[in-house]
Amino acid sequence: MGRDLLNEDNVGRLSLTSKIFNVIRDDILHGKYAEGEKLVEAKLAEELGVSRTPVREALKQLELDGIVENIPNRGVMVKGITKQDIQDIFTIRRAIEGIAATWAVDRITDQELEDLKEIYELMEFYTFKKDLDKFAEQNTRFHETIYKATKSRYLEQVLKDFQYYMKQSRKKSLEIEGRMQHALQEHKEILDAFLSRDKERAEKALTMHVTNSKRNVENMAT
Repeated sequence: MGRDLLNEDNVGRLSLTSKIFNVIRDDILHGKYAEGEKLVEAKLAEELGVSRTPVREALKQLELDGIVENIPNRGVMVKGITKQDIQDIFTIRRAIEGIAATWAVDRITDQELEDLKEIYELMEFYTFKKDLDKFAEQNTRFHETIYKATKSRYLEQVLKDFQYYMKQSRKKSLEIEGRMQHALQEHKEILDAFLSRDKERAEKALTMHVTNSKRNVENMAT
């Protein structure tokens, strides 16, 4: 029945509404629903094996996130993540990743530094293996370790959300010839800055990485 939304081993201790929110959001971001497509509450409830009430609440949350739009007399329509959204995210990320870098260098623990080193080594391994999916996973872990090291729950949450919405664009970007190797080198520069506890160098390395990623995504669109 449905997609086994109640299985806590798979989705953690989230409310049913949050689980439904995550499922529908993933489906939108992975292209199951096209921009402008209508999301029918009853159909979603049947597919997910739940009642309509939590689906209705999840759709309201998605509307607050700007991923869907409730249009009078038409219903809930998919907006998705537009090219303009991606450009905006990169611009905001570039500004606040620099803040994250300086805070994280000051506040990172020895264990978090070890985690960062281990993650980089895995990125290096998956670059050698040419395993794009695994590299992308470790890339996300690398950045989220830095966000966590800021010890700022607000900054961490904002940047983790951006990471989530950029996931598909990042994977497509990494498919470009040579990008994985360049991205690995950029992460090495970030890691070295953290290991030397150099705030200015870390800020520069992180913002440059975001700038290069933005340029790469723009080149894909042309």
